[in-house]
Amino acid sequence: MKIVGLTGSIAMGKSEVVKHLRHRGLAVFDADQTVHDLYSDGTAARALRTSFPQAVQGKKIDRAILSHLLQEDPARLKALEALIHPLVHERRAAFLAEAREQGSVLAVLDIPLLFETHAEGDVDVVVLITAPEALQRQRALARPGMTPEKLALILARQMPDAEKRKRAHFVIDNSGDLAHLAAATDAVLAALTRS
Repeated sequence: MKIVGLTGSIAMGKSEVVKHLRHRGLAVFDADQTVHDLYSDGTAARALRTSFPQAVQGKKIDRAILSHLLQEDPARLKALEALIHPLVHERRAAFLAEAREQGSVLAVLDIPLLFETHAEGDVDVVVLITAPEALQRQRALARPGMTPEKLALILARQMPDAEKRKRAHFVIDNSGDLAHLAAATDAVLAALTRS
């Protein structure tokens, strides 16, 4: 089984690519969704209760409070990652074991911060979704609750897109419409299944 790392900075179009891959019948592990699940199913609440007690509301994590705490003190992000990343890794390992058991040829790991967390060593091939900076900014600022300040904070945590392009095995340009994105994704899939 080939493990594909799918990555890209905020508002590059990874969610659309993931929808397309799932439509094609591929197994996709969504790291962001896994974090959301951890925040809502009680797992993260147990892990964060000591270090981030203000963000723990019953068995759930209040993401707005957690985001505010990180904006006030960005240095606390490392502590948060040290608590959350091992939980995500456990779920990712279970996903890969199940994909192997089901005989999947490809398993896709959607990891927005793949390079930033040095996870490229955990995959066989890296596929990057990219778009021009102006389009990325326009898409990001159209999201509910996004502000220029919040976007700047997010981008500061992410490796520059140009550097990611140098490191990726495949680059999917998402500067066009959804049909263009689907065709580009299918071309990469074809290359991955041939090799």
